[in-house]
Formats: sequence, structure tokens, C-alpha cells
Amino acid sequence: MTKKILLSVFLLPAAMAFAQQYGGMWIPTELNEKEMKDLGMKISAKDIFNPQKPSIKDAVVQFNGGCTAEIISPKGLLLTNHHCGYDNIQDHSTVENDLLTNGFWAKNMGQELPNPGVTVDFIVDIKEVTNQILEGTDNLTESELSKKIAGNVETYKNSQKTEPYQTISVKSMYYGNKYYAYTIETYKDVRLVGAPPQSIGKFGSDTDNWVWPRHTGDFSMFRIYADKNNKPAEYSKDNVPYVPKHYLPVSIKDKNENDFTFVFGFPGRTTEYLPAIAVEKIMTEIDPARIAVRDVALKTLDEKMRVDNATRIKYSSKYASVANYWKKWIGEVEGLKKSNAVQKKSMYESSLITKNPEIKTTIDQLNRLYNDQAPYALNNAYYSEVVRNAETLTLANLYSNYISAVEAGKMNEKSLASFKSRLASFYKDYSAELDAKVTAKLLALYTNKTAPQFLPAGFEKYKNEAQNIQTIEEVSKSSVITGRSEVNGASLSQDIEKAFSDQDQLIKTIKNDPVYILFSSLKEAYMKTADPHYTSLQAKIDALQKKFMAQQMATDKDRKFFPDANSTLRVTYGKVKGSAPRDAVSYDYQTHLAGVIEKYIPGDYEFDVPKKLIDLYGKKDFGVYKDKTGDVPVAFTATNHTTGGNSGSPALDAYGNLVGLNFDRQWEGTMSDINYDPRFSRNIMVDTKYILFVIDKFADSKWLIDEMKIIK
Repeated sequence: MTKKILLSVFLLPAAMAFAQQYGGMWIPTELNEKEMKDLGMKISAKDIFNPQKPSIKDAVVQFNGGCTAEIISPKGLLLTNHHCGYDNIQDHSTVENDLLTNGFWAKNMGQELPNPGVTVDFIVDIKEVTNQILEGTDNLTESELSKKIAGNVETYKNSQKTEPYQTISVKSMYYGNKYYAYTIETYKDVRLVGAPPQSIGKFGSDTDNWVWPRHTGDFSMFRIYADKNNKPAEYSKDNVPYVPKHYLPVSIKDKNENDFTFVFGFPGRTTEYLPAIAVEKIMTEIDPARIAVRDVALKTLDEKMRVDNATRIKYSSKYASVANYWKKWIGEVEGLKKSNAVQKKSMYESSLITKNPEIKTTIDQLNRLYNDQAPYALNNAYYSEVVRNAETLTLANLYSNYISAVEAGKMNEKSLASFKSRLASFYKDYSAELDAKVTAKLLALYTNKTAPQFLPAGFEKYKNEAQNIQTIEEVSKSSVITGRSEVNGASLSQDIEKAFSDQDQLIKTIKNDPVYILFSSLKEAYMKTADPHYTSLQAKIDALQKKFMAQQMATDKDRKFFPDANSTLRVTYGKVKGSAPRDAVSYDYQTHLAGVIEKYIPGDYEFDVPKKLIDLYGKKDFGVYKDKTGDVPVAFTATNHTTGGNSGSPALDAYGNLVGLNFDRQWEGTMSDINYDPRFSRNIMVDTKYILFVIDKFADSKWLIDEMKIIK
């Protein structure tokens, strides 16, 4: 088996070798059209992205600033992941009407639920603007360079004619060696149409997250609304369904191994061009620190969520968010080791040096800087994760920033209103009592893992976890920040307006608050002993990384380079493929409904299955959604190079038809953000057959199917 896998890697045809050896997240105006066609694509690059006439890009949107979604009907029907719509489903849920547990399906447009603040962004055009942005930047210092580039960006944006609902965003690529301008249209009336119960949409929950085989129906449905002229508008009952320039036909054809696929979406962040030393630090120091912090937080939350339904609802979205990257980092570390990423990077650097000896100086400087930065980077990882995951400290940090803004005269009415709105949202899903335990345990971890020179004076008293739980609970009880003590006659967690009625008194009280004092000592120590050194060294690393990137591109003429992901619109492509990630382990590319039933555990919060789905399976009532096996396909894997932000991205076939909905990656390949490896890197997609089966047979919402163009 091993020999066969290695042969398949090294005997790939040239076009496939580039796509598979390095992966690829390509700017849609700079597609490798020949390579894509060599792999099986039947449409043209212009069919994918064309600013002059309708193309597939007109059906792909960034969903609420983070995920991707796609339009699948002429009436603005939007498909994205269940986990991307999770917060909105949660917002409409109560203990009495729990849409997370029960699901939601509007039976007509009048029942669709508004979601204030949710937006979708269309990319209207992309232009390379490197010359305009880098004009006049030769021989500048780093601080002068940043200022000049920022000025050039503003000059360019101001020179462009846009509609009131359009914005221009200029993005750096290749570590500042190139720049691109994106024209964006934002729609602000987005309504919830349908979501399966989480026993389908989140089936397998945290146990199956990042894992294959997968049986999760990770989808939800929304609709874009516009004004009577089909233009963006704030929510209004008078708005009408948006009429798209293009929408995706939905294919329910069977999939076969080696079928061509491409994924179109907004990948968040990758770092494919780091030097070997950086990868080594991530693998051996940074990721393990992050994992350790989240491990403690998650275990503490899970204990409470399993026995208290109100806590489960309140913390479900946050828990999933914390667990997501915790598990990803675990897989990333294992994948970097398994793929020999550090050795692979070192060998590549050596090959570059033989072609261009000047690169050795750059590598030597990077090695020295990363080693100098290592203790500060480790403290940064621990500090950042502790403050992020101990919500009581997160609150203290918010109030610290608020007080600084007030004292600097930067807190105007608009800023204050925004701050209070953020606080209200935070307190709504915050349990001071529960988080006191999280904070206590994380302070113990931080104190034990942090070198003494980075700790506040006397902080050793927080080393004992059991003692901390009692101490922090007492601190929490007497704190106005936690909402368990009052200021101006009100609790901040219950009546923010009254608590803020006397701002001077509020600030005075917060400054004397025990949580604030605890956090301030922690922050002051970090800002004094670690942050300046970490930041200063990172600036030097960034400048050298820019040079290293330029040297790679100039030296390696045989390699086709794509820019790292940065939440801009990208295309990645590959083939439907199974995998063999470990010795004697081989995975098929497709899972089926039978696998859902096999995993079924009655009453379990991760693996329960709705009775109706069990009944449909028992009757084999699959309609047109079964495949050649006679079962309903649930999910499949392919070699598309994806990352966070690609959640909800359409997976398309050779003709541009929707065949799946991207929602995850295979755990053994999560290191693809840093080191794509064709042996292990697989993206995971919900099969369109399963999506339509759930909508039609399970939800009895055929009216939504009738909107779509189905390719049979």
C-alpha cells in the first residue's frame, strides 16, 4: 500500500504535480486554467470569474464576514454550513422553543426570520494595483514604508468611483510584494429559511470534528432580500427576495473517485511559505501551548453543559468555537510531524540556496530572529489564549480598553453605544459562576507554565488549582465586572444603561474592582516584559519574510506560486479522492446514511438521530437521492486545498454545478495551512444528495427544492 501511495505521488502528470504537491488557493483572475482543464474542468476561467457579465462568482458570497455561502435559486436562496449559521439559529432559540435541537423550516417566505447585523458580501471586481500602492516606497524605513503604503491605499480608494452600497478593499499578497483591490457590494437583509436539528447539522459534534469518516449534514439556509430595485437595503418588511446575476444549479449525479472538483470561497489564513525554523516553533512550542489552555477550558465547560440544559444552550456556540481550533491544532502538530514538514522545508531552502546563494543570508537571519523571539512568542501564546478563554479576564480587558479610551478622549457617543451593545451581547451568554472555575484553572496553568520573569510580583500564589477555585469564586462574587455586584444601583449584566448612568463613578468602581486589579497586574507584566520584545522582533521577521518570499518567487522558476489565504475570494481545485493516512488504514471517499445509523446513540448529545430520519432509513424512502449503492450519500472527500473561511464554500463539478458544501478537513491533513501534503490533505463536503434529501424527505420543504435547478 505504501509503495502504491508513493508511486501515485511521484508519477503524477506535470499539471497534477503542481496542484497536488503544493496545493493552491488561486486568485480567480489568475487561474491556472490549463491545469484545471488537464484535471477535467469543462468550463472556462471566464465562466468562473467575469466582471463584465454573469459568472459563477456572482453566486458566491462571504457570509457575515467569516464563512462562505452560495446562491442556489433565482430568488436569492442561500446555502451555507449549519455551523456558520449557528449563532443566528441560537439567537432565535429559547429553552421553550429550541431551534438548535428541533430545527427550523419556514413553510413560506413570510415565515423566514430576520437576522439583524448579518451581511453578505459580493466581489464585483478584482484588480492588481501593486504599482499604485508601492509607488514612492523605495528605500524607506519600515515605519515610513507602512505610512506611505497606507497613504497610497487611501489615495487609490478615493480615486475610484463606487456606488453608495459598494466599498473598495485593498489587500496585500505575497507578504507585501503585490497588492490587489476588491470592489465589494454588501447586502444587509439576510433571513433564516431553514436549518436541520443539530442532531443532523452537528451530528458527531466535537468527537467527529476534523475527522473522517464523517456523517454530518452541516448545512443551513438563508435568503438575501433587497429593495424593490434589487439593491442592498437595511431590513424592511417591504424588501423582496434578491434576484441574482447567477445562481448555482444543484447536481444530484453520482460521484466517482477522481472526478474533478473545485471549491470557490473565502479561505481565512494560511502560511505556506514560512521558513523551516518557523514551522518547527509552531509544531513544538506555539501549538502545544494553545492546545493546553483550551484543553482546560473545554473540559471545565463540558462538565457543566452535560448536566445543565440552560448552560448547554448558552455556551453551545462558544464551546464549538473554542473546540474547533483546539482540535485543529492537535491535528496540525501530528500532521507536521507525519509529513516531515521541517525537513521538507529545510531541503527546499537548501535547493534555493544552490540556485541563489544570497538566500542563505536571509535564512540565517530568520533563524536568529525566531530563536531570539521564542521565549516571548511562547508567553504571547499562553497569555493570549488565557485572556481569550477565561471570559472573566476577557471582560476585564474590555473594560480596561474602555477606560483607556475615555481617559484619552476617544469615547464618543457612537463608540459608547457600540461598547454597551457589545457588553450586552457578551453578558447574554456569560455565566460568572461557571467562568470563575475556568479562570481559576487557567490562572494555575499560566502560572505553572510561564517563566518567572514574565509573571507579576507575587503571582506564584495562583499555582494551586484547587485553591484558585475558591479564591477566584470569592473574587468573582464581589466583582461588578462579573455582574455579581452592583454599580450605580444596577448589575452590569442586567441593566447596562443604569450601571453606566454615572460614568465617573463606574470607572472609579471598576478601577477598584478585584477582577480588574487581578487582570491589570497580568496585563501590565505581559506588556512590560514580553510584548515589546515579541512585537519588535516580529516586525523584523515580517520584513525578512517579505524579502524571502520575493527571493523564492525570483529563484524557483519551475514553481507556480499562489498567495497565502487572507479572507479574499479564491479558487482551489483537485479530485474526489479517498486516502490512506496511516499504516493499514484506508478511507473511501464517500460516506452514506447507513453510517449515521451505525453511529446512532439514543439520547447522546453528539450521536442522537431524529426518529423521522431513522424511519426514512428503515423504509428506504430515499427518492431520487440514493446513489448507485442504493443508499443516500452523506459526505465525501477530495484533494481541494481549503482552510477556515472555506466553511460553506460551494464544491463544484467540471461544469460548475454544485455537488457539495465544504465544511471541514480531514484531521490527518490540517497541517495544510502550513504544509500541504497530497497524501493526507483532504477537504470534507456534505453531498448535495443528502442536503436535498433532508430538505425534501425529512423537512417536508419541497417548496425550496422547487426553487432550484436540479441536475439529474
